[in-house]
Amino acid sequence: MRQDLPVSTMGSGSELVRGLQERAASALPAEHVEEVEGWRLRRSPGCAWWTGTVLPHGPAGPDELAYRVARAERFYTGRGAAARFQISPGACPETLDTELADRGYRRLSSMSLQVASTARVLEKAYVGSLRVRLADRPDRAWFDTWHAVHGHGRETRAEWDLLGRVRLPCAYACAMIGDDVVAVGRAVADTGWAGVFGMATLAQARGKGAAREVLAALARWAGANEVGRMYLQVECANVPAVQLYERTGFRELCAYHYRTAD
Repeated sequence: MRQDLPVSTMGSGSELVRGLQERAASALPAEHVEEVEGWRLRRSPGCAWWTGTVLPHGPAGPDELAYRVARAERFYTGRGAAARFQISPGACPETLDTELADRGYRRLSSMSLQVASTARVLEKAYVGSLRVRLADRPDRAWFDTWHAVHGHGRETRAEWDLLGRVRLPCAYACAMIGDDVVAVGRAVADTGWAGVFGMATLAQARGKGAAREVLAALARWAGANEVGRMYLQVECANVPAVQLYERTGFRELCAYHYRTAD
């Protein structure tokens, strides 16, 4: 695949959204997964809750929808967890969001699924004075930096195990100030796309271009591996991150959210 593939050729609609969300699930592999007629039920004890949500991507008629939801609820209840559903427009049954709201599910975490061509990110991403090193697996310095920013309340062993379950080509980037890792991120290549995950910058390094240098390194890795398209998921409320991705060439493909049972 050409590195300079323009965003306009990436396609659109439900198939693209569904495909990217399923790639993201493969890059964040759950410990327990059960496939039910196109719906993927996932459970990851000790990890971020969104790695253990339902991907309800198979079609379901009005009568079947209630059965599917109840089936998912049994899966999570049997594992001591609340059911949570990822609601991506076009990728799940149209009436699912209403069905869950009627059942008392709360809406939370407005998210943005964003895409860019690898060439666009390379053009826009800042390359400054920081040294960035890449590896195909995480080391302790990468993990500790990520965990310092995002790991509060999570089980360290469970998060290490999640990274160990990834079976796709990966790049782990560390931006350095001297000998210290101050910002990290990872990319996972999957059938023509590189997903960006785990972006984290320590407080003392923010505003110095570290995150942009991490993105640039991940884009260079994607380009070197002939991966012409990139995607990421970001919380809409995380304004600095949204602005960073806008400056580096990403655009929103769709907004999505979650529904969770009490």
